[in-house]
Amino acid sequence: MGGDQVTLLLCGDVMLGRGVDQILPHPGDPELRESYIRDARDYVTLAEEENGDIPRPAGFGWPWGEALAAMDEAAPAVRILNLETSVTRSSDFAPGKSVHYRMNPGNLPCLAAARPDVCALANNHVLDFGRGGLAETLDALDAAGLPRAGAGRDLDEALRPASAAVEGGGRVLVLSLGSLSSGVPATWAATPDRSGIAYLADPDEADAAEVLERVRQVKRPGDIVVVSVHWGSNWGYDVPRRQTRFAHALLDGGADVVHGHSSHHPRPLEVHHGKLVLYGCGDLVNDYEGIPGYEAYRDDLRLLYRASIRRDTGTLAGLRMTPLRARRLRLWRASADEAGWLRGVLDRASSGFGTRIGLEPGGPLTLSLA
Repeated sequence: MGGDQVTLLLCGDVMLGRGVDQILPHPGDPELRESYIRDARDYVTLAEEENGDIPRPAGFGWPWGEALAAMDEAAPAVRILNLETSVTRSSDFAPGKSVHYRMNPGNLPCLAAARPDVCALANNHVLDFGRGGLAETLDALDAAGLPRAGAGRDLDEALRPASAAVEGGGRVLVLSLGSLSSGVPATWAATPDRSGIAYLADPDEADAAEVLERVRQVKRPGDIVVVSVHWGSNWGYDVPRRQTRFAHALLDGGADVVHGHSSHHPRPLEVHHGKLVLYGCGDLVNDYEGIPGYEAYRDDLRLLYRASIRRDTGTLAGLRMTPLRARRLRLWRASADEAGWLRGVLDRASSGFGTRIGLEPGGPLTLSLA
């Protein structure tokens, strides 16, 4: 990661609660309050009925599976993921929500197995167990030495960028933001005297200007700024113009990468004035196996995004994407046919942004400009 480039490993949503938590060495309370499922262990049963037996207890590295080796390939990278799970033993279920995610703090070694440099927390599940659950989440991550951004005990802490030093000087700064469009309740917004997340109701150019003011306060020469945004619906490939304008305003004003997530499958990619926009990275780890209804989107297929960013300009030097498949609550390398399917879908979805997706022998997807 030295020289004239910085490598970023960008991941989508990492959900280590519910069924995933139940197969790990220290499962928490399995109680759920969903319409059809009241016990988190039932999600393990669904996955086993779909794809076969899952060890219990599984090792802390099990949910990551072959993704761990994929993360270690090529150059060292700053690893950034969206942690879409509260880390708490609380049973204070947030009212008005149909789905709640929590993992036992005793299972945090599972998160640590991926060696994240930054966990983005501004999303629609980090307060699933109230502000007490959020406080426990923050304390648990801090005690485990897992850096975070996007949530805090007050607004200043929620807005404070996480910082990762890079070899050869400079830093990667990560700001994490959560939008109403992804299901974040407005009441979860942090204020000067209340804990919560860095919240955006419906981001526009004015919101981008406020974010950029925060960037200008902390960015130094040689720094790379990533804005990690939880936004948009769960399904589909359309990107609202409002999101595009927000992303462009961020990049034109001094940010270098927009790291979008929330959708359950990958969404289009764009290179705007040389800088990378990932409109939706898709899920990476979860317990959604065996849940019917959206098979056409192949949400069992996942991607790891490895972006090389030029230090002097913040522009994209290259992007390689590793295709993976979720099976038995574990990630495996995708087959050649599965990688080809992902390439075709993303190529069609991204073509309107002037972006084309290629496929190298052996599976990695690549990005090029049309």
